Amino acid sequence: MTRISLFNSPLLLGFDHVERVLDRVAKSTSDGYPPYNIEQVGDNRLRITLAVAGFDRDDLSVTVEENQLIIRGRQKDDPDRTFLHRGIAARQFQKSFVLAEGIEVTTAGIDNGLLNIDLVRPQPATLVRNIEITTSKPAAANGIPLGDNGS
Repeated sequence: MTRISLFNSPLLLGFDHVERVLDRVAKSTSDGYPPYNIEQVGDNRLRITLAVAGFDRDDLSVTVEENQLIIRGRQKDDPDRTFLHRGIAARQFQKSFVLAEGIEVTTAGIDNGLLNIDLVRPQPATLVRNIEITTSKPAAANGIPLGDNGS
């Protein structure tokens, strides 16, 4: 099967990394566990909240790997507990979020079964840069352009 590229226009230079990010997002699992919210909590701030009831701080890990936020959870079984019925899921999970360039994870905290991860998106600096235009011809001698006999 032939894959159609979204960024094959000659006017879109250097966007191949965007296409790779979109491929990574498309391949990520669509598992809805654990449920989560993403909210904007300020002009340049975001918060991801995951419902992780039953998970301790030591059961969770939050890492950033190559612009990808990865949250993992794994509960340890307590051999001293005997369940007559086990209806509360105690399964491991991995949830991934692709981060845009420049987004930084600032804090992660757990409170009442909710894992809150705060992110900040710094304002990009406006940068205007003039590019000098050069020529491959040698400089004119005595103010007379080359190839002109002065007449």
